[in-house]
Amino acid sequence: MEEQELETDRQEGGEESSDGSEALHSVTALSGMYQDWFLDYASYVILERAVPHLNDGLKPVQRRILHSMKRMDDGRFNKVANIIGHTMQFHPHGDASIGDALVQLGQKELLIDTQGNWGNLLTGDGAAAARYIEARLSKFALEVVFNTKTTEWKQSYDGRNKEPVTLPVKFPLLLAMGVEGIAVGLASKILPHNFNELIDATIEYLQGKNFVLYPDFPTGGLIDVTKYNDGQRGGVIKVRAKIEKADKKTLMINEIPFGKTTGTLIDSIIRASEKGKIKIRKIDDNTSANVEIMIHLMPGVSPDKTIDALYAFTDCEYSISPNTCVITGNKPSFMGVSDMLRHSASNTVQLLKRELEIRRDELLDEWHMSSLEKIFIEERIYRDIEECETWEAVIKAIDNGLKPFRSRLLREVTRDDIIKLTEIKIKRISKYDSGKADEHIQGIETELTEVKNHLNNLIPFSINYFRQIKKKYGKGRERRTEIRNFDTIQASKVVANNARLYINYKEGFIGTNLKKDEFVCDCSDIDDILVIRKNGAFMITRVAEKVFVGCDIIYAGVFLKNDERTIYNIVYQDGKDGPLLAKRCAISGLTRDKEYNLTRGTPGSKITYFSANPNGEAEVIRIHHRPKARLKKLVFEFDFGQLGIKGKSSLGNILTKNAVQKISLKEKGLSTLGGRKIWFDDAVSRLNVDGRGSFLGEFAADDRILVITKNAYFRTTGFDLSNHFEDNILIIEKFKPEKVFSAIYWDSEQNYHYVKRFTIEESEKPQCFINEHPGSRLVSITEVEYPRFELHFGGKHKDRENEIIEVAEFIGVKSFKAKGKRLTSFMIENINEIEPVVRKETPLPRDEEGDKEPERPPVHIDSAQMKLEL
Repeated sequence: MEEQELETDRQEGGEESSDGSEALHSVTALSGMYQDWFLDYASYVILERAVPHLNDGLKPVQRRILHSMKRMDDGRFNKVANIIGHTMQFHPHGDASIGDALVQLGQKELLIDTQGNWGNLLTGDGAAAARYIEARLSKFALEVVFNTKTTEWKQSYDGRNKEPVTLPVKFPLLLAMGVEGIAVGLASKILPHNFNELIDATIEYLQGKNFVLYPDFPTGGLIDVTKYNDGQRGGVIKVRAKIEKADKKTLMINEIPFGKTTGTLIDSIIRASEKGKIKIRKIDDNTSANVEIMIHLMPGVSPDKTIDALYAFTDCEYSISPNTCVITGNKPSFMGVSDMLRHSASNTVQLLKRELEIRRDELLDEWHMSSLEKIFIEERIYRDIEECETWEAVIKAIDNGLKPFRSRLLREVTRDDIIKLTEIKIKRISKYDSGKADEHIQGIETELTEVKNHLNNLIPFSINYFRQIKKKYGKGRERRTEIRNFDTIQASKVVANNARLYINYKEGFIGTNLKKDEFVCDCSDIDDILVIRKNGAFMITRVAEKVFVGCDIIYAGVFLKNDERTIYNIVYQDGKDGPLLAKRCAISGLTRDKEYNLTRGTPGSKITYFSANPNGEAEVIRIHHRPKARLKKLVFEFDFGQLGIKGKSSLGNILTKNAVQKISLKEKGLSTLGGRKIWFDDAVSRLNVDGRGSFLGEFAADDRILVITKNAYFRTTGFDLSNHFEDNILIIEKFKPEKVFSAIYWDSEQNYHYVKRFTIEESEKPQCFINEHPGSRLVSITEVEYPRFELHFGGKHKDRENEIIEVAEFIGVKSFKAKGKRLTSFMIENINEIEPVVRKETPLPRDEEGDKEPERPPVHIDSAQMKLEL
């Protein structure tokens, strides 16, 4: 209706109405609006809000906060609310965004000294209201971040003030603090790095050496940087909480992953427990200044397996994908952390050069004016102006009076110089001390020489600058996050059994909801189930509430992927009237829900005997033939140990061609697989059967592993692959109770060195084999049968000849709890283990010698030598 009225007006109003109508109907295409307005908004968010600048590593709001704090700085703390209000002169956004950014800067504990409740990074607690907390610039910030003489300025958003384009930061601040920002279609995530390591890397770069940088987090924890990719897109790191065993029933988390809090971590653990992934009794959060989360386990639950499950199913381990995006050249740019550090180092060198040049010019001006003043007063040029009647005459008289002395100056005398001379007061002229003036000029010349030397040796000066920064501010900023290679945890191996599997043999169903049917085993909801039917068909399928797998089921159980130790002993009849064949095989490498067959596949084939043996046992069976004319042997026995272990598709050996009435078990057998070969990978401190690391030996069911640590503790443990080990392992080997160890240690209680020989007793609890007095330490430990040590004396006994100790003759073998024997009463500077004595042993009888397991050298984690620091 409105369009019709406008059209009528156009027709009746002639040309003038036509022009008005066109103005009312002017249309802007939506694509044009999107292209102009949206891109302007996106550019603004990227450049002015979310992404840090490469030069100073700061977002605009952070830069404005620091600039405001510098303007307010008087050495005392200021209320945060006051800082926020002052910053709003420069930042065109609300006080909330400024307050949040200020709190984040304060929590990094680098640029801002804080006072009051600023929240807690560990628990996630927020800071108190801005009116209750205070802040000021740190000494580090005042020294490194600000210099008005080298700062480039621009107008603030309303034109009333000036603010820095970027601050002249002489430090890789962006890499030290890290940053995370989300813009329009663009994000930046730069992880924090270690303060001292950044300085070391900068010095190495300035020296022309190679360097490498890895993240370091204020929350500590563990980090795997294998795929860090220099922090660029496509890279990924894994972070973990640090979990320790407090005892057999309790785990303690004392460091959390970066980006998580104790609250979010506990919530994820509770969720995993509710889903049945882990079995815990309760959680206690005792966190205050340090993290302390106590996890109490259910009775009978393995703490080692639970640690792996926490990493697999909770936020105790997760991945972070960095994305190093910064503003450079007024546009976003992607570069690695190494390039960022190189740019920071080069930028710092240029800033230091500019500061030196400014200082040089200031010294030259000061020297020039001091020299002019000296000439003006000592040569009494001020008397020449007594007869002058005009200002120009005064200027000319002084200029003429200085002409004979211009050779003593470094530059021409300007009108401004003469004006400054006229401003000298009579009192100063009357008290002028020529000697002090000469000393002042000499001091200027000395400093000027030093500045010029720094300019001529700019790189060494810059290196020394970074070393001084590290010396002044590096203490207490050591690396908190431990770099490790993480082992891959298979969730199916560590998940707790949170379901019960049932089977209906008649109808061919299995599942967790068939509670009225026969119970099979405990399982988890991520397990696979192996099902074998009487006709030889078998398959694996995921645990479900109810699933049909076929009738005539003879076996159902949890399937372990790549399990080569579970051996299936099978007797099957090939076809309806065919012979009986026996086979032993492992079942692995299957595709889920695909059907396979253990027989030849001949129609009418069936399995007549079946057993699953988790450790490769080979039983003896008794076969009963069906009576038949001229069949002499109706019953015979067969030992599965005679058969080799083949693949699941093998046909097997013919057991008998006669009809069989039944097959029964005569006796259970022993494992035919021998001991399990175990390796220790010191890169991840875990056991494995894949040949990674050092070979520990073959382990039977009752064998144990011995672990000796650098702090003189030992313990024995089983060879379960889920076991966790200490970080300070000195020796790890197969435990042999008869082995004798010889150890030398420093007893801080008696202030003497002691030596002892002892055997180790089996104990899962760590046991100390030296004096537990604080300050006592292990010096050396050896497994050599007849060790020898050479003592080098020091102090007041340094002239005493070296002494050699034959340990086997010096002391006998006693318990590990024995104190031992004092090595000497003289002061010792060094103890060296020397070549042992070789003694002939009485040869063993041939049969005993053949049964003896060959000796394997222990695995020394620390180094090739077992000698520790004296």
